[in-house]
Amino acid sequence: MNRLALVGRPNVGKSTLFNRLTKTRRAIVTDEAGTTRDRQYGHCEWCGREFSVIDTGGWVLDSDDIFEGEINRQVRLAVEEADVVLLLVDVNEGVTRFDMEVAHLLRQSGKPCVLAVNKVDSFDRQYGAPEFYKLGLGEPFIVSAENGLGTGDLLDEICSRFRKDGNSDEETEDLPRFAIVGRPNAGKSSILNAFIGEERTIVTDRPGTTRDSIYTRYNKFGKDFYLVDTAGIRKKAKVNEDLEYYSVVRSIRAIENSDVCILMLDATRGIEAQDLNIYSLIQKNKKGLVVCVNKWDLIEEKTNRDIKAYEQAIRERMAPFTDFPIIFTSATTKQRIFKVMETALHVYENKQRKVPTAQLNERFLPLIENYPPPATKGKYIKIKYCTQLPNTQVPTFVFFANLPQYVKEPYRRFLENKLRGWWDFNGTPVQLFIRAK
Repeated sequence: MNRLALVGRPNVGKSTLFNRLTKTRRAIVTDEAGTTRDRQYGHCEWCGREFSVIDTGGWVLDSDDIFEGEINRQVRLAVEEADVVLLLVDVNEGVTRFDMEVAHLLRQSGKPCVLAVNKVDSFDRQYGAPEFYKLGLGEPFIVSAENGLGTGDLLDEICSRFRKDGNSDEETEDLPRFAIVGRPNAGKSSILNAFIGEERTIVTDRPGTTRDSIYTRYNKFGKDFYLVDTAGIRKKAKVNEDLEYYSVVRSIRAIENSDVCILMLDATRGIEAQDLNIYSLIQKNKKGLVVCVNKWDLIEEKTNRDIKAYEQAIRERMAPFTDFPIIFTSATTKQRIFKVMETALHVYENKQRKVPTAQLNERFLPLIENYPPPATKGKYIKIKYCTQLPNTQVPTFVFFANLPQYVKEPYRRFLENKLRGWWDFNGTPVQLFIRAK
């Protein structure tokens, strides 16, 4: 599939245009320069042509931003992998030194380039566009990413520059989605980069480095799925900036749209209250779970007894749901990171598992006959039949009884534990309902 990269200096409207082209609100948009840091990928369709859109951070040099070098490297990577590059400039600011530097970078790349003058929100502002001919990238297109002015003509020009054979691509919407979630600075971006073997996202020791939810497709070694790097989720009381608020909202949205969540814990800090809050959010949305204890290389004098004690502490804090895998990893040394990936795929398969009705009744009916639900108010409860419901978000089972209202929660947990003992539902929630026959 063809790829379009959006580049330019900070605050010219790249993320606003990205959201308009992809018809999403995936990229965070604020008036603060330098909001976008990592590459963000989206999908656009125009007049029967489909292509990927890459949003990038603003190109800047000699600034106070400590992420400047990493952001510029991400811009260069986006230009290298793009088929067409769109340079976005601001009509209100005119030609700046950074615009000239980016234009020079694009001319050196040899990639087809399109120049767009943004923020032409009124008729009078279009007369400032001819100034940008001096960038040496041809005729500037007049657009407004905010209200959509001129984007149709711009897309026509972009599509005419694409390769003719770059329109076909396999359907990717049904691929599993694994969201990497956790508190700030737990190593989410580091483990994503370790997975794919490249610096896909910016990594620093400062909490809050990642802002957007970054979707990355992993297609190696016979495995095919999406990895989603998210911003760290702090306690609501500690979130005092609008930008961080939107980052947290994107992270929660990523959990809602995922199939399996990889919950990152910091081995040096143990399991804290905010980890449990994120865990409850995963449970509330009925997502598969893999717990990943990162930075295990920083723990000195590790023994099997330490690992078992750590596992037990995690399961006790997350009870009553304890049937999930726990993996001890190190993103920097790549210790057991591929086991995390394989386990996440296994949990995804468990989430799709279907148990034949005949097998369910063959196992459960003799069990229920020997261990029936306790009688209530002198009435005996009889369960005669059970089955799994089709097309549900998580494995869902229904038991038909004469008096379903008298079956209490402890007996439901008894049935669920037997179900998990007979079939592999490790890492995935299971729903049990008692209905009138």
